[in-house]
Amino acid sequence: WGLGGDGTVGANKNSTKIIGDHTDKYIQAYFQYDSKKTGGVTISHLRFGDKPIRSPYYINQADFVACHNPAYIHMGMKMVQDVKPGGVFMINCQWTDEELDEHLNAADKKYIADNNIQLYTINAIDKAIEIGMGKRTNTILQSAFFKLADVMPIDEAVEFMKAAAKKSYGKKGDAVVQMNWKAIDAGVDAVHKVNVPESWHNPAPDAAPKALKGPDALVKQIRDVMEPISRMDGDSLPVSAFEGNVNGEWEQGASAYEKRGTAVMVPEWDAEKCIQCNQCAFVCSHATIRPFCLTADEAANAPESTKLADTKPKASEYKFTMAVSPLDCMGCGECVTVCPTKAIEMKPQESQAAQQAAFDYCVENIRKKDNIPGVVSDISVKGSQFNQPLLEFSGSCAGCAETSYARLITQLFGEKMFISNATGCSSIWGGTASISPYTTNKESGFGPAWINSLFEDNAEHGLGMQIGYETVRANLITKVEALKGKNADLDAVIDKYLETKNNTKANDAPAKALIAALEACGCDESKEILKDKQYLAKKSFWIFGGDGWAYDIGYGGLDHVLASGHDVNVMVFDTEMYSNTGGQASKASNIGEVCQFAAAGKEISKKSLAEICMTYGYIYVAQIALGANMAQAVKAIAEAEAYPGPSIIIGYAPCELHGVKGGMTNCQNEMKKAVEAGYWNL
Repeated sequence: WGLGGDGTVGANKNSTKIIGDHTDKYIQAYFQYDSKKTGGVTISHLRFGDKPIRSPYYINQADFVACHNPAYIHMGMKMVQDVKPGGVFMINCQWTDEELDEHLNAADKKYIADNNIQLYTINAIDKAIEIGMGKRTNTILQSAFFKLADVMPIDEAVEFMKAAAKKSYGKKGDAVVQMNWKAIDAGVDAVHKVNVPESWHNPAPDAAPKALKGPDALVKQIRDVMEPISRMDGDSLPVSAFEGNVNGEWEQGASAYEKRGTAVMVPEWDAEKCIQCNQCAFVCSHATIRPFCLTADEAANAPESTKLADTKPKASEYKFTMAVSPLDCMGCGECVTVCPTKAIEMKPQESQAAQQAAFDYCVENIRKKDNIPGVVSDISVKGSQFNQPLLEFSGSCAGCAETSYARLITQLFGEKMFISNATGCSSIWGGTASISPYTTNKESGFGPAWINSLFEDNAEHGLGMQIGYETVRANLITKVEALKGKNADLDAVIDKYLETKNNTKANDAPAKALIAALEACGCDESKEILKDKQYLAKKSFWIFGGDGWAYDIGYGGLDHVLASGHDVNVMVFDTEMYSNTGGQASKASNIGEVCQFAAAGKEISKKSLAEICMTYGYIYVAQIALGANMAQAVKAIAEAEAYPGPSIIIGYAPCELHGVKGGMTNCQNEMKKAVEAGYWNL
């Protein structure tokens, strides 16, 4: 059991090849994945035998099972139950034997004790950091597998692993090869045998799970569908579990209930060093670090673990906190990279466990305040981050730039948004069945309405939504105008509504006032309008997609939609490759870029989508890069939405598949370098 992106699958493929090439055994390998991007669950099913293997199914009676991520112990994954009596179960964790006793649930303990399971732990997490491998624990754990699985002599296995490492990493230099060799040696020596206590035959019962809070339909969805899927137990769900979802609709906000806890290291906020610029929250891919201002009463009622500071640049009636959710954080460290005063450090997740209560309290109870020092407008880096993000805890990779852009847009317009999403990374992290990361505002109850169309039809689909809505709305506006002259009070409300009808933000309050006035009027004409009252307010229509859609497969439709002149907003997440399918070249890939289908470097230049769109003369066109200029990004998004016609924003989005030096913790720095070098123009 591995974590997507930790190298487990690659290491297991390598192990299988070593055994197949250097022993007389037959081999078979199946690999199972969840729908998350990097950071999701992976399961490698490996078989070795003296006869040909023809087993077209997953393993459920294993001689050896390894848990490469300690978070799976808490998530209730059925791992140890797949081990045969007398088999081996290995856990990669930082726990002592005493701590292991606290973390394992009663059912796991009893199964281990009753079935004579040989239990081992290994701390590959700290070993990898010590060696210089960062989060890549795969080589250490591969070595431990050969030590415990007894498939071939360990000395031979080490020799073959080192040869494979040299072949794989030789082109990256001797230092990288030596690092992998150290990891191989470390894995052999780091395995620790746990003596199973007799008490595990009759373990103390587990604490009762917390009751789920929320709307009944959402709680049912979480309990009956999402939780089994999250445990990789979705195949066991009966058809009846999907009653209420047969048309493909799912409740919003389910991702907040996952609490995967997959990050080993999470942010710790230093209130004294912080200048409250909110840049950490601004770049956070998963909305797991958020600023809040608390009144005196709210501060007094906050959990003890809540860290509070006076507001800056000057003190006010509020207290400030930067709340962190350790169980939702993916551990990318982008917040550390962008912090100008080094007020954030990465610490082991368990050391920050108390911060979860502080985060949950703030999310549930603290609402946006007026007159916050240093906030002039929502359309600013600092101001935007006090708005509730309506995209949170998605299944995107740690450090993903795409979700940072999308989350920011929801903070500016989320309660008014309709999103048509092209197939690709953004539809996978944005629309996993039963686990929607798009959510609703705590005060208003409104949030983005999201749908995924066919890859090549996304732009047309988004335009269809806008035309359909505006057609109904135009008919209502005609009926509203016909009401003028009934009475002076109603006329004043109608005038204010009509003045703001083309401005999404400004039209909100007048639309609500108009609905109230029509309800008070009670005439037949008012009742007719009120039948479709949800169409009165101006809405914000967005079309999301990656460069594979915008530059290639969906370009014809995109061009048609932008040329139509209709008021739609297009957001292109430009990773300069087909990220969702493994990193193939697209027309957005630049000359010299090395990726799949361009192994020797792409021979032709990048298509200039922005310049093509500019030739129309009536399309709002912007290119942005968060890490290079945050203020320009906010300004461009706001201007695009306000523009009464078609708009397109192209956001530079470094990807996990780019192999950014130092990992995705440097995603924002990579954007900055690209702009400073003239590679990407704002």
